[in-house]
This record gives sequence, structure tokens and C-alpha cells, in this order.
Amino acid sequence: MIETRQPAVAGMFYTDDASSLRQQVGDFLRNAKPAHHVPKAVIAPHAGYVYSGPVAGSAYAAVTALRDRINRVVLLGPAHRVAVNGVAASSAGAFASPLGEVPVDRETIARLVDDMDFVFYMDEAHALEHSLEVQLPFLQSALDRFALLPFAVGGAHPAQIEQLLERLWGGEETLIVISSDLSHYHDYTTAQQLDRYTTSRIEQLDPASLTGEHACGQIPVRGLLRAATRHHLHVETLDVRNSGDTAGPRDQVVGYGAYSFFESTPEHSLSTDERTRLTELAQQSVKHGLDHGDPLPVTLDDWPESLQSLQASFITIKKNGDLRGCIGSLEASRPLVEDVAHNAYAAAFHDPRFSRVVHDELRELSIHISVLSAPEPISFATQQDLLDQLRPGIDGLVLSDGNHRGTFLPSVWESIPERNSFLQQLKRKAGLDAHYWSPTVRVARYTTESW
Repeated sequence: MIETRQPAVAGMFYTDDASSLRQQVGDFLRNAKPAHHVPKAVIAPHAGYVYSGPVAGSAYAAVTALRDRINRVVLLGPAHRVAVNGVAASSAGAFASPLGEVPVDRETIARLVDDMDFVFYMDEAHALEHSLEVQLPFLQSALDRFALLPFAVGGAHPAQIEQLLERLWGGEETLIVISSDLSHYHDYTTAQQLDRYTTSRIEQLDPASLTGEHACGQIPVRGLLRAATRHHLHVETLDVRNSGDTAGPRDQVVGYGAYSFFESTPEHSLSTDERTRLTELAQQSVKHGLDHGDPLPVTLDDWPESLQSLQASFITIKKNGDLRGCIGSLEASRPLVEDVAHNAYAAAFHDPRFSRVVHDELRELSIHISVLSAPEPISFATQQDLLDQLRPGIDGLVLSDGNHRGTFLPSVWESIPERNSFLQQLKRKAGLDAHYWSPTVRVARYTTESW
């Protein structure tokens, strides 16, 4: 048993001067793009700071919002220096960096070693390991006080990592950090393609497709993906770059990614009352259209501010379960209540695929509303690259090429669950041949809140 695990790569992977280190990490955190969600877990890279520091900063900037709530960090990274057949725990009472010491939760680790045959003490696996050490200055800068549970992962099964994470999952006081770089030593273009594929697998919580070619920490990453699926987490990609983007040449690069795993946040969703009012508004707009020939006028002062924000919506009208009309907006250009009123009217009377709704049908109609997030462009090199990045059941897509444009809501995945078929049918909707492809094709994705 050792009292403190001392820094092994300070002065090599990052500066060993505390003042300079504090300033550098602070700059990485301040320069990161803001995250949209508060994470339960993050994946962060572990190379020298000059190469991966800016990307790691994106992961930990998302954590700073939890500075005073997190008091325990579960940290897993791949063992690079020593062969490990399982998961190596440390007997140290603290892990040190130039910014000070972080206490280790020895009591919990002892219980895990007693209970799990694949977890064992192996201090030599930690002595020179950089994948865990380089995370410490970021954690010390992003959080206040916390206890650490560090594990060096070797030849374990992702199911074992999932089991370990399940034991340590905790609540909002516990942060899970997976340390991993992405592709290694490919040319710049090849690395970008590989890392886009890896990102798509992470976003889809798909552990089966990942290998060591995609991420050096693929075993703990895959274990996290399994656990995230169990806990119904969502993924936000915060940053994906490689050493050719930061500080190195482009002939042989290493890829880096920052990802946030977060729980759904009902507080950002529409309340049951707000949903009910919007549904009633859509119904009234259809009836107003029958009686007056135009959408129901909306007085914004009659509506809560949450429904006055600029948001895009789609209105789907069904008759006895069959589609009767569907019209919507892809870009947020007017208050949500106005958008719902206009699109409900348009779906009932101006969908070119159907005749206009008549009075006798009203009792047989049901109205479904989808509120859209802002579309985000997808970067892809080939059609297969695009297909690999699609998230069935999650992504709504907008496909465009020249004057051709079409969209499918995420709900379309229910009837077209296979990626290639989904894309082919979307091309047809855009007025293109199902097998059409061109370098000028553009695709953006969005998500919906639907009821």
C-alpha cells in the first residue's frame, strides 16, 4: 500500500509548474464551446496538452456547472505501460498533480476488490500510466473537492466495465470520466473518416462496432455505452479534432474526442399543460380555417413566454390512424404559438397530397405536434459515411441538393427503421431518385419533442 501516487508525466505531457498549469487549463476551459447539457459522464482525451488539451477542455467545461455538487469521480482509462488482465485498482491514498493531491476513496475500492474478481490491486499499472494522470489537473480546475476512484483497464470485457460502473453510478454527486484518444497514426483525411465513424457509434450508444482501431480506450468506452443505454442517457458531441488540427503534422495524427453523456432534462421540455394548450390551439386553428378560410389569429399576450419563443413545429393530422395532412417549418422564424396555428391550418387545407379537410371529418381527426430543435449540418465524405452517422429513432433529417429539398421527422423511423431505406425514401420525397448521390448533397439533422 502506498500513501500517494506521484505524478509520472508532469513536465512531459503537461507543465510541472503549478502556476503555468493552472493558467493553461483555465484557458482550455474558458475557450471551450459551451455545452448544452449537464453531464453524468464524459469521454476526454489523454495526450500531451499541446495536442489534446483544447479538446479535453470542452469535456471539462461542461463539468464546471457541477463544481459544487460533484464530490466523487470515477475515472477509467486504458493501461498503456503494464499488461493488465482485468481492471487494476490503486492502493494509494491520494493521487497527486502539480495542483495538489486528490484523495482516493480507498474504502469503496476495497469493497470492489473483495466483491469483483476482475478488479484487483496493481499499483505498477498506475505508477507510470498517463491516461489517468493527465485528467487530474482538469478535474482539479473544474471541480471543488472530490474523492477519486481510479482504474487502469486492460483485458476486461465491456460487460465487466458496465458492471463496475453500475456499482459506482450514484447520483448527481458522482461523475464518470472515461479517458480515451481516438484513431492513431493515420494520415489526416483517414483519421477524420475513422473518427467520424467512431463519433457516430458513440452518439448511437453502439458499443459492438468499436475496436482498438477506433479508440485506445475502447473497452472502458464500450462499457460506458452499455451503462448509458441502461440508464437512458443521451450523448452530446462537444469536440472532435486530431493532432493535425492542434499542434502536429498531418501525415500521422492521433484523434481526440470530447463527449458528454446526460440524462433527459424534463425541466427544459414543455409541460403537460403547455402541450395541451398547443394541441387545443391547433384544433381551433383547423376549425377557424373551416369557418373563415384562414388560420386562427394569435394574441401573444395571451400565452406564456415559454410558448412565445421562436421555434419551428410540424403538425401531423391523422384520420382514423391514417395520415390526412402534414405541414411544418424547418427554421424557427416566428413564435411557437403562431407557428403551430399556421401549420395546423396548412396541414388541414394545403397539403398537396390530400383534399381539404371538411366539417364532417372533424370528429375523426387527431392532431400530433412536433417541436423541432435547430437543424445541425452533418459532415460526411461518402454516402456510407453519412449512413453510419444516422441515429435511427432520434434524427430528423433535411436533405437538399440544388432546388431539391425534403425532410423526414424522427417518427418516420417507426415505419422505415433501416438506415439505407430511410435515406432512399427521403431522396424520393426531395424529388430525387432513390439511388441518387452527388458531392453536392447536403444533410442536416434535428430532434423533436413530440406528442
